[in-house]
Amino acid sequence: MSTVPQLVVHRDKELMAQAAAARLITKIVDAQSARGSASVVLTGGRNGNGLLSALAAAPARDAVDWGRLDLWWGDERFLPDGDPERNVTQAREALLDSVPLDPARVHAMPASDDPRGWDADTAAEAYAAELADAARPENHASVPAFDVLLLGVGPDTHVASLFPEHPGARESERTVIGVHGAPKPPPTRISLTLPAIRSAREVWLLAAGEDKANAVAMALSGGGEVQAPAAGAQGRARTLWLLDSAAAARLPRDLYPPASP
Repeated sequence: MSTVPQLVVHRDKELMAQAAAARLITKIVDAQSARGSASVVLTGGRNGNGLLSALAAAPARDAVDWGRLDLWWGDERFLPDGDPERNVTQAREALLDSVPLDPARVHAMPASDDPRGWDADTAAEAYAAELADAARPENHASVPAFDVLLLGVGPDTHVASLFPEHPGARESERTVIGVHGAPKPPPTRISLTLPAIRSAREVWLLAAGEDKANAVAMALSGGGEVQAPAAGAQGRARTLWLLDSAAAARLPRDLYPPASP
């Protein structure tokens, strides 16, 4: 089931990050209250890491029961463990190392120097199996029904490591894939697919800066998901675009207000 995108436009990227962090804290606390635990899929990039840094600085972060939170990733650079370019490395620096998470519930994607000697495709299969193991019968899918799945939107409309016209944007069966020859370095990656992304209860897309304005306009103007993968990223209950005014600058003003709280 697809959901109509909702937009929230903030004045600048700092306000966007702070507001998104506050929104995420509320969503995690609500999920933990309702079901005992919560699950979130993290994203890398400047906006994803900006949100995590804002969350680390938020006084309300202590409302979260960090030991009852499952963390997953939407994609990862297939690089050695601890490499500064890996999303998990950046997430640890921004937030994860400063909160009392249960290490068993931090589901990082495999690294290129994994002792099992996996290549990106085998690593993707292993992550898909881990997701399937975590899925419950009521999820009706081979991945958990994530409470919130975060995605940064690239200037070319890519989300996770699904790039326009790339094979990953066409994948309709697998939940996790190895990505080869990515147009953005590093070329080898692991990524959730659109079917996995669409299993989430809520999908939040983050975009800030003038360099994202064309991508935002393209994805929200009815473009196809192969040409604009961000257009195919939708949650089952909610699809939320969190933007700053620069990223929203090329949207039709009659449809989307230039600023909202």
